[in-house]
Amino acid sequence: MTPLPCNVLLDRDGTVIEDRHYLCDPELVQLTPGAGPALAALARAGCRLFLVTNQSGLGRGYFNHAQYQAVQDRLDHMLRPFGAAFAATAMCPHSPDHGCSCRKPLPGLWEELRHGHGLFPQQSMMIGDKAADILFAKACGLAASILVLTGQGRKAAQDMGLPPLRQGWLELHEKKPHQPDVVAKDLTAAARWILSVAT
Repeated sequence: MTPLPCNVLLDRDGTVIEDRHYLCDPELVQLTPGAGPALAALARAGCRLFLVTNQSGLGRGYFNHAQYQAVQDRLDHMLRPFGAAFAATAMCPHSPDHGCSCRKPLPGLWEELRHGHGLFPQQSMMIGDKAADILFAKACGLAASILVLTGQGRKAAQDMGLPPLRQGWLELHEKKPHQPDVVAKDLTAAARWILSVAT
């Protein structure tokens, strides 16, 4: 199989793992339903996977970097049996009032990955469960933004005024600037959509 020219950027909390308030205990890490097989399917198709996450708990002093890394290590360990791994993780540790350029939806984390891994926006897509993830994708000029209805996704979809989802995914051909290109039930549906358009 010829590898796809595809980079998939993923939010962490609420997208790949269950969203827990300022998660700092690796024992509480739990993959969202179907996340392991979905990421493995993308990896097998040749997509490179990148984690892009805001972790303001660091800046707020709720947990330290060692605790953050323990959660990351646990996530990596849980994905390994599926044959899925992240090529890199880009993380913003700052609180919202810090004034940094790396907190989503600002494009600083994309610039970090773009320079470090030779990414091109037209070959890259973003999957997330929050409005900030969608706005991040648009700020970076990515090929597609996908809102998943896990984590905070259902509330985000309601706030964005999105139509109800009646199947695995829905492409929004007539959308407003703050709306995603695709809304998907979960990471499994998002991966299936990517594979349907990238092959």
